[in-house]
Amino acid sequence: MSVAMSVKDPIVGIDLGTTNSLVAFVRDGVPEVLRSREGRNLVPSVISFADGAPLVGYAAKSRKVRDAAHTVFSMKRLLGRGFEDLKDAAQGLPYKLLPGDGIVRIEIGGRAYSPIELSALILKELKLAAEKSLSMPVRRAVVTVPAYFNDSQRQATRAAGRLAGLDVLRIVNEPTAASLAYGLDRKRQGLIAVYDLGGGTFDISILKLHDGIFEVLATHGDTALGGDDLDLAIARIAAAELKERDGVDAFADLSLHAELLEAAEALKIALSERDSAELAVVSRGYRRAFARAELEELARPILERTRGPCLRALKDAGLRPEELSDVVLVGGPTRLRVVQEMAASIFGRAPNTSVHPDEVVSLGAAIQADILAGNNKDFLLLDVVPLSLGIETYGGLTSHLIARNTRIPTVAREVFTTFADRQTGVDIHVLQGERERVEDNRSLARFKLAGIPPQPAGIPRIEVTFLIDADGILQVSAKELKTGKEQTIEVRPSYGLTDAEVERMLAAGTRNAEADTEFKKLVEARNDAEPVLRATEKSLPHAARLLPPAEAEEVRRRFEALSEAMRGKDGGKVREACFALNRATAKLAELIMQEAVDQASGQR
Repeated sequence: MSVAMSVKDPIVGIDLGTTNSLVAFVRDGVPEVLRSREGRNLVPSVISFADGAPLVGYAAKSRKVRDAAHTVFSMKRLLGRGFEDLKDAAQGLPYKLLPGDGIVRIEIGGRAYSPIELSALILKELKLAAEKSLSMPVRRAVVTVPAYFNDSQRQATRAAGRLAGLDVLRIVNEPTAASLAYGLDRKRQGLIAVYDLGGGTFDISILKLHDGIFEVLATHGDTALGGDDLDLAIARIAAAELKERDGVDAFADLSLHAELLEAAEALKIALSERDSAELAVVSRGYRRAFARAELEELARPILERTRGPCLRALKDAGLRPEELSDVVLVGGPTRLRVVQEMAASIFGRAPNTSVHPDEVVSLGAAIQADILAGNNKDFLLLDVVPLSLGIETYGGLTSHLIARNTRIPTVAREVFTTFADRQTGVDIHVLQGERERVEDNRSLARFKLAGIPPQPAGIPRIEVTFLIDADGILQVSAKELKTGKEQTIEVRPSYGLTDAEVERMLAAGTRNAEADTEFKKLVEARNDAEPVLRATEKSLPHAARLLPPAEAEEVRRRFEALSEAMRGKDGGKVREACFALNRATAKLAELIMQEAVDQASGQR
């Protein structure tokens, strides 16, 4: 029996951000951001271990410079990612990253913490803030993530929630949450592009609003592009000038590195409101005037990286920019004029800047929480999966079961068979990506289905099912239909796709479409030809006995020609050689069959 949520068991919405985090709740039908224990709406996503005890928020942020060795930030960029993925990102961070068991760890005061543990501390702070504001325990939450977070990053976010004492009921994509808050406020219909540039991630989602249904048509993004990159670009200018003036390597000193990034962030915020401001590194007596135009020149090549994902999302949605009814900006960095100009140049229209860029995602999460609590039945979210999913098939080919931008939750089933005689098990290799070759996609998981009755190749029927839940998390099962033997796995990769891999997958999928098609034709031709080749090899001893010498020689010659074609890379030649061999062996097959029938009759 299902039980409705009571008022005493609230569900909050949480925006776990790279720079700042927020918690919100729908009270009397109106979503509102709940104040932190420090009395503010925003909770800086910063943790400092003062005397071993963690501080979170503004108290921790004030220690970023004076206690850099024990203070960490921007954990969101590290969630669900491996050490090898983060080598480039590590150069811009003032703390040390360590490898360990497939996931990256952060060294603080001689102890190694995982990004999940640190993110859990931020979520716990938001939980405590909500409990103080609502005057009741809070155990359930909806948490937002970038739309382009892969399965590993979503799993890591859910795990952080569990560590914080929260049951994460739903993981919602940030642009989708933003559009929910935007659409609810205006009670309107239309096609909306949500351009979401946060501190550490960029997302673009194209959504259709119609009669309370928020349907994501396409999504794209970059999980390592955000305001932090602007801060780092500014900090590098100061570091270069300090190097020239004082001979000091600013990035080699933890405290100075942290101070540079802090000063750069302050400058960026100031220039969102003024035409000029000063970059000040107090500990080194360094001051430098910065004009807004100089920051904009620095920012444009970084922001240009958002153009490709936006255009691909539009293409996937089957829309032209002029068909959009709105372009909504989300995230603190979108306050910068240069970001607004970049969005305008991409979409050919001035973006809507009326929504609160910092709060809109948390408000949308709160609305989704209210829907889950059964208090709002007027709205429905329909999201999509960002990258295609499939399994490896014989010959190193990927069979895609779920295409990218498929609406979730979703389920896909396909029946496969064995390729070798008397095969009693099959390996299921789960893949993510857009390419035909297995080696060009990302491996997510492997498992084995055993206990298949030994039968001739092609006889067993193995049903593979992909199930993606509303959080975008994948479960794969394989079932042998005759015996009912079944094996299921919830895909839990040790770390996620790198940003470069995501971009390569989509770009390469388009760039290499023709080559991939040829490769697919070759593999399929080989797969069709191999049983013919094996059967012919078994029947060759009978050819000399049952056929005239010239015809027996023709069979052998065609057999060798197909064997040679199989070693090549021309699928057309393989098919031609296979057809010729089939034609050459047709009479032999009839004679072998007749001989078997005669023998069976004689035995009777």
